[in-house]
Amino acid sequence: MTLSIDLNCDMGESFGLWRMGQDEAMMSLISSANIACGFHAGDPAIMRETVACALAHGVSVGAHPGLADLQGFGRRAIPTTEQQAYDLTVVQVGALAAVAASQGGRLNHVKAHGMLYNMAVKDRAIARGLARAVHDVDTTLIYFGLAGSIMIEEAQALGLKTAQEVFGDRTYQPDGSLTPRQEPDAMITDVQQSVAQVLQMVQQGTVTARDGSVIAVQADTLCLHGDQPGAVGFAQAIVQALTAANVAIQSPK
Repeated sequence: MTLSIDLNCDMGESFGLWRMGQDEAMMSLISSANIACGFHAGDPAIMRETVACALAHGVSVGAHPGLADLQGFGRRAIPTTEQQAYDLTVVQVGALAAVAASQGGRLNHVKAHGMLYNMAVKDRAIARGLARAVHDVDTTLIYFGLAGSIMIEEAQALGLKTAQEVFGDRTYQPDGSLTPRQEPDAMITDVQQSVAQVLQMVQQGTVTARDGSVIAVQADTLCLHGDQPGAVGFAQAIVQALTAANVAIQSPK
């Protein structure tokens, strides 16, 4: 059986004249684009432009809903109920679905952004709200969530197709969660270390945690961060390593 993995990247996170990330350069390296929907970043014009760019590159379009927090880029903790998570997600997914339709495309998936994602990993009510929102908007959408987390459990309980997400530039805790960004070793900045972690996850179905323990992980989709220093170089190295290992790069269907 041929191994395969999806490469996803958060995109469309600019706002007005302010620019974030390296969308154009990253678009040629990925198979799925998670496009901001205006709450944590992005605006109507940026949404339209990013969707059009993804479609031009043959990249699957996904909604990237976040908390209503433009100033904090969706990375500040805001108390959120299950219903609020549901409402936030419905509105944002619906908006991007309309933008995609206007450009002759359609949504393929949904992946929550930043703190909304992190809260859903730990809070089952928020995880349930997100999953219900995706289900109620369009049951054919693929739900992206942290591999092995309650996000995946709640989505699968509703019958949604899921893509379990792993990270090549983040370190892992022994329980399978990501090391919080404020920790000094949360980010992997060495390209070869990142490549080795990616190949381990894809080929062996495991990842080595900070304490040296080896934990099982299902790698359906790999997140590439386009807003990190040297992001394009990182992505190119990972793509080259996967290609050399005969791992197909393709979006989930």
